[in-house]
Amino acid sequence: MPSRWLLALVASAPLFACQRANVTPEPTPPAPVASAPATGSKEAALPPRERPSQKVTPLAVCQAHGQEPLEAARTYYDAAKYEEALSCAAQAAALQPENPLAHSERGASLAALGRYDEAQTAYARALAIDPDHLDALLGAAHLYGVTLASSRERDELGVTYSEKGLALAQAQNDKELTAEFALLSAMAFNDLGQSKEAVERADTVLSIHPKSREATYERAVALFELCRFSEAKTAFATMAADTDRGAHAHYHLGLILEREGKQAEADKHFAKAHALSPEDFPAPQLLSPEEFKAEVAKAIAALPEDMKRDLKGVPVTADDLPRDDDLLGGEPPLSPAILGLYRGPPLNEACSPEDGAPCRSVALYRRNLARAVKTREELLEQIRVTLLHEVGHLRGEDDFELAARGLE
Repeated sequence: MPSRWLLALVASAPLFACQRANVTPEPTPPAPVASAPATGSKEAALPPRERPSQKVTPLAVCQAHGQEPLEAARTYYDAAKYEEALSCAAQAAALQPENPLAHSERGASLAALGRYDEAQTAYARALAIDPDHLDALLGAAHLYGVTLASSRERDELGVTYSEKGLALAQAQNDKELTAEFALLSAMAFNDLGQSKEAVERADTVLSIHPKSREATYERAVALFELCRFSEAKTAFATMAADTDRGAHAHYHLGLILEREGKQAEADKHFAKAHALSPEDFPAPQLLSPEEFKAEVAKAIAALPEDMKRDLKGVPVTADDLPRDDDLLGGEPPLSPAILGLYRGPPLNEACSPEDGAPCRSVALYRRNLARAVKTREELLEQIRVTLLHEVGHLRGEDDFELAARGLE
């Protein structure tokens, strides 16, 4: 079983958005005339299904040099000759259409070439033939959980593949594959906000490879999200000089020190993160407390009338950062990076004020919002969206329902 995916993770390759193949429409032949449905039929006449068309660039002939095409594909892939690998994998898939490994090899080459739509299809075909095929599960998990731009659906699909592969690898007592699948799961779980599971999977990797930088990093991120700040601080401090993770380590150290009230020290780490990776860590769009409060008030005033009625009597505060008691009030804890928070039961449930304090309230967080955007325009829009999200909670919607409405 190749370790190509673990090597790709170690290399920390950047994420790329999914690219579609170049589509060139072909002349459409006249559609056959469909007979009218019988009287009373609920079926409507449907147009014939059209096959997608695309501009085709023929692959070169596989130069196997005495090897079988599938073996040659793997040799070329390991040598980073992805066009040649694709040619041989395509020939192997044509000669052995029911061989899942041939389609998995084709998917690996397509992904390496940035042809992600085709890679998804190749992996889907491999797993349709054999849903338990470890090579295809590993490639698909990497494609959806690492290579493609992150989204909830892709991350969920990636963790589905990695968790299935992990269970199979553990059943076969294959430690290397167990580590590879566990690392992919840790990454996907972190992206999904399932930090407890991310820690568990990172620990699985570290039990096999105690010095894994990738697993150490994923574990540190999960510890931060679980509000285990002291442990996270220690872990990130060991990664500050790391070539691949240094910027992220400095950024998280800044977040932790900021929560400790050590703003001057925090700002040094934020500046270092920005210097190392300005694209990932742009300068924050930090408004003054007075400006931020004014923008929150404008966002409230711009709400539809029905939302403003629902917010009547519910204070909306403009705060710097989430309080510890808010973050630790449930299990699992809330992320320290939350942009806003609704406290209290939904409107359709009774609540009683305690000690004169309202039983419902909304908070928006100035510093977290400032770091979630790149421009002032994005900041103002994110304030609006965050307010709508919290009003959704006030009305009884959970995070999954809000995400489905684009208010994640």
